[in-house]
Amino acid sequence: MLFVAKYRHWLLIILGTIIWSQTMIKSGLVYDFGMGFWGANGHDGIWHLSLIESLSRGSLSMPMFAGETIKNYHLGFDLLLASLHRLTNIPVVNLYFQIAPPLLALAIGYLTYRLTRNLWSVFFVYFGSNWAWILSRGESTFWSQASISTLINPPYALSLVVLLAGLILLENRRYLLAGLVFGLLAQIKVYAAILVIVGLTVAALRQRQLFKTLIPTGAIAAVLTLLTNRQSASLVVFQPGWFLETMMALSDRLNWPRFYQAMINYRAAGVWFKAVLAYAVALAIFVLGNLGTRLIFLARKSNLFYATIMVTGLILPMLFLQSGTPWNTIQFFYYPLFFASLLAGEVLKISNFKFQILIVLLTLPTTLITLHDVYLPARPPAMVSNSELEALQFLRRQPAGTVLTPVVNPDPYAPPPRPLYLYESTAYVSALSGQPVYLEDEVNLNITGFAWPARRQQVLDLFTTSNVTSAAQFLSTNHIRYLYLPQVASVRPRLSETDLGMTKLFENSQVAIWARPILLK
Repeated sequence: MLFVAKYRHWLLIILGTIIWSQTMIKSGLVYDFGMGFWGANGHDGIWHLSLIESLSRGSLSMPMFAGETIKNYHLGFDLLLASLHRLTNIPVVNLYFQIAPPLLALAIGYLTYRLTRNLWSVFFVYFGSNWAWILSRGESTFWSQASISTLINPPYALSLVVLLAGLILLENRRYLLAGLVFGLLAQIKVYAAILVIVGLTVAALRQRQLFKTLIPTGAIAAVLTLLTNRQSASLVVFQPGWFLETMMALSDRLNWPRFYQAMINYRAAGVWFKAVLAYAVALAIFVLGNLGTRLIFLARKSNLFYATIMVTGLILPMLFLQSGTPWNTIQFFYYPLFFASLLAGEVLKISNFKFQILIVLLTLPTTLITLHDVYLPARPPAMVSNSELEALQFLRRQPAGTVLTPVVNPDPYAPPPRPLYLYESTAYVSALSGQPVYLEDEVNLNITGFAWPARRQQVLDLFTTSNVTSAAQFLSTNHIRYLYLPQVASVRPRLSETDLGMTKLFENSQVAIWARPILLK
């Protein structure tokens, strides 16, 4: 009993680490059906694998948009794993899915305890969730993710490690060092950097010594932002209330269509009193719904730095979206939820035992349901078949060169596990072959501001043209060295490999790879 009492914080941290890691560690492993991907790993995880593979070769080129340089994205996490890959030679897929997640989860739990000395804050950081379970709906019913999905977004998880380290330094009055640490957030998660800078600016007006932290934070963040995010401001659009409207309108969110119609009709008609009231009610549902049991943090007074971050993290996504992929700015709100977890723990620490048990019972369902429904099923929603893995490994062994893949429309009705090319537009060919691809992952190309639709049309034209001369010229002009062709009838090119001046380099039951003869080994 004395051992348990002395090390109970470690028992909770280890439990939280195990639970969190379930969202990642099954993905990227090879099963009888091929390499499986659960949850968002079938898209977001593949994106990171592609970036890490490219960065580990010392390249800053955009691996899924060959010929262009990475821009408008924070590379801190991907650079870290690329460096670890170079140092250890551990495969990138295993670093990403099996090794980094438990290490990040362990660090977040440990640093949370170091900062708060409070088991209940650690509990909320690991298990804090929303009220979706009461409605028998999914984790993102109110738009924001619950704590269980932290590792699905590794840059966010790493930003929490850096944020907690900075907060601990700040608590110990290591102001300059805290500033140096906070500044790194700009290249890990820019949303966190913005919130910290705003929070420090406001708090420093009352507590002057915080300028010692604010100045280095701002200076380092500015330099790091200019490296790869110099055009990011142009990706932000002003569209107030979008998250509230879509929360009410979309079938995979709260889905209250009558309320949605009332909101937009009042606004369109200029009935401002009713419109403001409707949006205020929607905002309250958004905040309280996402907070779940963490709403008890309202019983505790917060310091100005924390309060500013929490208010700013709520206001920004209510006003601004990201062009191309509007929902990305919801990540601002992840940080108010994190700070609510820290503060809710302080409230629960001084509560009576019965209340603590009640809060635990009301907190856990969304976490357990999400694990059961999304991450623990034996069959994942997406996969790369063993035949495709064979083809991609073969392509990895070939001389470096740009790969062209066909445009394949996702098929949401295909039985799981679906091949990744039917699941979503992803960067899986560049991720698993280590070769740059002419066009992949249209979603993230949207997010990062690349003009991909023109390339998409060029690829479609190549596969439908019967003009040998123009097709050969396109391949030569764009330095296309390989065609990677899944055996899908709808994406076979009209011209043969001979017509295109290429040679069939590889073929199995599911994939053919054509290559320009000068590149053959």
